[in-house]
Amino acid sequence: MMVGNYAIHVFFILLSTLTGYSVASRLIDGANAYWGGLIGLLLGGGLVAFGVVLEKTAAKKLFWGSFGLIVGVLASGLLNLMLDPVFSQSPSLFLLWKGFSLLFFSYMGLILALKVEKEPGILFLGKRTAEPPAASNSKILDTSVIIDGRIADLCETGFLEGTYIIPQFILQELQHIADSSDSLKRARGRRGLDILHRIQKMVDIDVRIVDDDFPSIKDVDSKIVALGKRLSAKVVTNDLNLNKVAELQGVRVLNINQLCNALKPVVLPGETMRVFVLKEGKESGQGIAYLDDGTMIVVDEAKKWIGKNIDVVVTSVLQTTAGRMIFTRVREEEREEYQAVRAN
Repeated sequence: MMVGNYAIHVFFILLSTLTGYSVASRLIDGANAYWGGLIGLLLGGGLVAFGVVLEKTAAKKLFWGSFGLIVGVLASGLLNLMLDPVFSQSPSLFLLWKGFSLLFFSYMGLILALKVEKEPGILFLGKRTAEPPAASNSKILDTSVIIDGRIADLCETGFLEGTYIIPQFILQELQHIADSSDSLKRARGRRGLDILHRIQKMVDIDVRIVDDDFPSIKDVDSKIVALGKRLSAKVVTNDLNLNKVAELQGVRVLNINQLCNALKPVVLPGETMRVFVLKEGKESGQGIAYLDDGTMIVVDEAKKWIGKNIDVVVTSVLQTTAGRMIFTRVREEEREEYQAVRAN
């Protein structure tokens, strides 16, 4: 895809060389005119060196680069036509000026056209896109984490700071969900929009809506990853698949679920806790309880204590990508008390 970019630069260097040779052949002895060509080559190569910072080109950039080059050449010719009477007494000096102006305007046209292709908003002062915020503090919120709602609570605590970026395609997805015929989806979409309004109203939070889009990419998650790479921003999500895809492409991810798991209190085997056995487990005789943070507790042989508070002893803790599970057994004193009650 870089062939077009190389072609433009090679064409410009050849034009510089020929212009230098042409000017030198009229100013000095024709046998030494190649020095003018060499100077033109060096000058053109030096100017091209300033353009190497441009990103990889495509057919669209090739078109814009060629357009800018042609406009620059025409601008140089028009300017020289207007200045012809001024230099009527100094044809040699005018020839030197024409060579310089041709090189300068053609290359400036090339650079400006490629700049416009990359950032069309600079043509419209009233619609100038906001400059990307500092890379270390930029965070892109995806749809799932907005609907989840915990991001608003984290913003209020002040643990997350910086600029929060909301792409237009995320807003469109939220609006589409909010307009769904399914009542559950409609409620989720409206909740996401309410969460965004809540975050925007926070005094210490900077929320920016950006128009960056990737028409060639259909999947929203892929667009988020592409935007993260373009802005060097982090992605805030609770979607495990998006987390993996973003990390594979070198985009940093802040996973709300991982944060919540990290903040859960540490439970060690042998510790005692009091739980309410809510329901029967998958295995025979098991009971299921939950901590206040939603952590599941599996209690062996606790079926007979369903609907009651009992003391249990932790036997092991299993950490998974979906969360944490605590395996326990009924405390011996609790068993003895239960057996004594049944004996009576």
